[in-house]
Amino acid sequence: MNLQTLEKSLYDLITETSTNLPKDVRRAIKKAKEAENAGTRAAMSLDTISNNIIMAEDNVSPICQDTGLPTFKIYTPVGVNQLEIKEAIKKAINDTTADAKLRPNAVDSLTGANSGNNLGDGLPVMKFEQWEKDYITIKLILKGGGCENKNIQYSLPCEIDGLGRAGRDLDGIRKCILHSVYQAQGQGCSAGFIGVGIGGDRSSGYDLAKEQLFRHVEDTNPNPDLAKLEEYVVKTANTFGIGTMGFGGEATLLGCKIGVMHRIPASFYVSVAYNCWAYRRMAIDINPETAEIINWHYQDGEKITFKENEVAATTEETSTDVIELTAPITEEQIRALKVGDVVSITGRMYTGRDAIHHHLMSHDAPVDLNGQVIYHCGPVMAKDEEGNWTVKAAGPTTSIREEPYQGDIMKKFGIRAVIGKGGMGPKTLKALGEHGGVYLNAIGGAAQYYADCIKGVDGVDLMEFGIPEAMWHLNVEGFTAVVTMDSHGNSLHADVDKSSLEKLALHAERIF
Repeated sequence: MNLQTLEKSLYDLITETSTNLPKDVRRAIKKAKEAENAGTRAAMSLDTISNNIIMAEDNVSPICQDTGLPTFKIYTPVGVNQLEIKEAIKKAINDTTADAKLRPNAVDSLTGANSGNNLGDGLPVMKFEQWEKDYITIKLILKGGGCENKNIQYSLPCEIDGLGRAGRDLDGIRKCILHSVYQAQGQGCSAGFIGVGIGGDRSSGYDLAKEQLFRHVEDTNPNPDLAKLEEYVVKTANTFGIGTMGFGGEATLLGCKIGVMHRIPASFYVSVAYNCWAYRRMAIDINPETAEIINWHYQDGEKITFKENEVAATTEETSTDVIELTAPITEEQIRALKVGDVVSITGRMYTGRDAIHHHLMSHDAPVDLNGQVIYHCGPVMAKDEEGNWTVKAAGPTTSIREEPYQGDIMKKFGIRAVIGKGGMGPKTLKALGEHGGVYLNAIGGAAQYYADCIKGVDGVDLMEFGIPEAMWHLNVEGFTAVVTMDSHGNSLHADVDKSSLEKLALHAERIF
């Protein structure tokens, strides 16, 4: 096998997966757009998502800044050297990371040190299987942390909030799957897709669930009971009112795929792998002699470019109501905001994720944060020819991870606004009222759209935490987000959670 050609084929696979959504996923997003009510926050989100898909493809840059943990599934004919493929994958991962097609995400679990190239113990994940076909198939999924953290596993029988007891039967499985969609809310960047694994043990069940995410969005399960359940889950989940980004709306789930395997009598697991709207998976067939790509998967059917009806990130109805803010922001300006307001920020903002928040609890800030904006974001960064940092992708990360710290840090340093996705909890909400702060929800996955709002990188602190976790000083213009938690005790996230739980409970009665 020609190893240089293999490395090039793998480089192309990784780049395509990170920057260009497959045709079946695009069609699902278009369907969601057509079903959404015009002029709503959900419609605005879907417009932004559509524009982001266009920009990522045109720029050949990551759709979402969280390029996830690369997971490869490789099928090889008997006699193919799998060790050579492993080394070629590692080389391609290293090179695509260096070229900012992937964000450096490999972190030592004990020290927190970032390897800088997405390589480390156990990373990337590679799973091999031999088959009798005469070509190699390599599948890749890039599943970010926001949706990965919303994976969930149930051990039947069990009690489920809103649905009661789930037994060891098809109806119990139904209840688990519906609950898995409810519990993700907007934190998994809904509208999403789910893969479900029934049976196995704890580890093989999750493997089976993730394997379902490689299925075609529009295929039909060969098992008629599971085919019926897949259709039912999507239809029912879209009555919950969670909607895109958890803003409420018609599109909560875009696809459900279910697989089943045998189990031992004592254990009955239902494992769910949740995937965000930025459903980045691709596969190629490779000639085992030349290592050239002979076929790309997921290329059948119409490709939705979204360009024929290219729209601004806000609808006409909402664009007239945008509130302009310039950082630093005063407490008076913050207390004038209420849930549902759309704001556009110009000026300075600072990124801060898990490492920064943990650090600031016991250290002084490297900059004056009084009146400033913290952006929950781990960007993809690159250096230009002059050696200056440029932002390649910069969407929001899931905010709930900072719940133990956020309120205390806002009070300690005078921070007025926090931007992220998926909302935060009661501790932060209480602090917003006491301090005079606001939580702004940006559109998860829209990494190209927000990178375009960043006009310059004015500095960086705490680089010892690695590129995703450093504090980047960003000069922004027209950075749009929605107020979802205000200083008056209101939280859209809490409201949607409550109303969707009530709608979930309507499906407690046995149907299957």
